[in-house]
Amino acid sequence: MNNGTWLIRREFWENRAIWMIPAVFGGLLLIAALFGQVSIPRLTTVEESHEAAGGFLVIVGGLFYLVMAVYSTWYLMDCLYTDRRDRSILFWKSLPIADSTTVLSKLLVGMVIIPLVYFAAADATALIAAFILSIRARASIGSSLWNGEVWLQVQVLWMYVIFTTALWYLPIAGWLMLVSAWAKRAVMLWVVLPPLLVCIILERVIFGTQMATHVIMRRLTGLPSVSFNGGSKHMWTHDGGVVDNAGASSMTVWRLINPSGFFTSAETWIGIAVGVVLIIAAIQLRMRRSEI
Repeated sequence: MNNGTWLIRREFWENRAIWMIPAVFGGLLLIAALFGQVSIPRLTTVEESHEAAGGFLVIVGGLFYLVMAVYSTWYLMDCLYTDRRDRSILFWKSLPIADSTTVLSKLLVGMVIIPLVYFAAADATALIAAFILSIRARASIGSSLWNGEVWLQVQVLWMYVIFTTALWYLPIAGWLMLVSAWAKRAVMLWVVLPPLLVCIILERVIFGTQMATHVIMRRLTGLPSVSFNGGSKHMWTHDGGVVDNAGASSMTVWRLINPSGFFTSAETWIGIAVGVVLIIAAIQLRMRRSEI
């Protein structure tokens, strides 16, 4: 087994919250499905059934995504700092494992592995909750929630969101890991303070502009507008083609996602370049810093 695999397993051993938080959160949602009030209107058409199933799966996935975003941010902010604080960095540096491999494994866990764990937890929770609701509610909603076509579309949507999120927020992840590798204490303060100083003091007070603020806010909130179509005139088909969706009666994942717009956006590639630079800087700091 290679070093990368062992390092990923190490993250699961040392950070049980990676799987415990989604398990507990899923359990809470299932308790709500078991004992909460169920009031669902009767569905009379196929389109309504598809919309109900899609809406249910997207709501469950969206809740898990919000929890995942908070935990992934905390993980990336804390992962390199904790190694230095508890002095486990001395042990890992004594092994024939490059610092770059360690940093990249933590980046992979924070940006890909953790989202995949939440994706699996969201899927399991949605399926079990659909079964519970199909028993508690009327038969029409039960058959709607167990919709294989809609379920497969949501799987495509989940994978697309994980992939685009990892690329779009790479500079944010790089900044968090850079601070985690550098700070001796108060990591969260150092994550937030420099951007605030740049935006408020250097830019607004001295130069009277808001360009840095706009760039940061665009990076934090701009992913949906770049990676999704919304009310676009065209939609993607399952084989990658593009067709006119004028007159389409319902939203599908092929109509929603916009991979061509995402990968042709200059913002995407500029962000990736900045993220790579910050990650390289975090690796260099990891090589030069030991315990706190």
